[in-house]
Amino acid sequence: MRAGEAAFARRDFAEARKNYANALELESGNYTAALFMGNAYHKQGRFAEGAEWYERAIHINPDVETAYRYYADMLAAADNMSGARSMLIRAAVAEPYNRMVWRELRAWATLNHTQINQIYIGVPPPLANRPSAKQQPTPVAVDVWQVYRQVRASWQTGQKFRKHFPEEQEYRHSLWEESEALTAAAEAAEKLDAEAKEAPLVSTDQSVTLLLKLHQQSLIEPYVLFSLGDAGIARDYDAYRVKHRDKLEEYLDTLVVPQVP
Repeated sequence: MRAGEAAFARRDFAEARKNYANALELESGNYTAALFMGNAYHKQGRFAEGAEWYERAIHINPDVETAYRYYADMLAAADNMSGARSMLIRAAVAEPYNRMVWRELRAWATLNHTQINQIYIGVPPPLANRPSAKQQPTPVAVDVWQVYRQVRASWQTGQKFRKHFPEEQEYRHSLWEESEALTAAAEAAEKLDAEAKEAPLVSTDQSVTLLLKLHQQSLIEPYVLFSLGDAGIARDYDAYRVKHRDKLEEYLDTLVVPQVP
């Protein structure tokens, strides 16, 4: 690997590939060797061969963002912006809390004269903490977010957390607490609308409208992981990705990363 990197630095890409291939003979699961093979082909403009090696690196470890990002750079260089977009979405699913991934996504958006969508539900503080009349929520929001806070309180003060995480000694904010609370709030909003005698109430509050959109598309859990991923929630990400990679990609594809204009 060191010999390969030295050759790459000299721009002797054939020699670099020879050494990376030797490394792969010794260790077929060497992610970095496969990645650098792809990069060596990429630097020579041999994109088809570069793609094969980036795909091999991804196969070795789909939960590392680098191969997706390098692959995206190569596709963008070939003016395949749609393909680059797909790779960057997969990079974000691989490592959602890596700032470099989001920097690359923003760079891609700028290059395509668009911008990444910021998806965030502004949960208002309790009424007692709102000194300004301008901060008062709509009537529907009062009831909806009261349900949200009740569910969260049941996790923080009751047996729910210990039941869900029996091996953990201390309470933490989790994906499951936040998702359950937001889902309960969305269901409360749906019930209020169903019982409304006049026009639907939900449309009068933007936060509740967004909440319902996520709920109806079954995307609350990805939203929590991507937009609310504090230290506690982030601990639930890897296990969730194992079973729901497609759902995470769907969330980014449909709501966060715009299509190529």
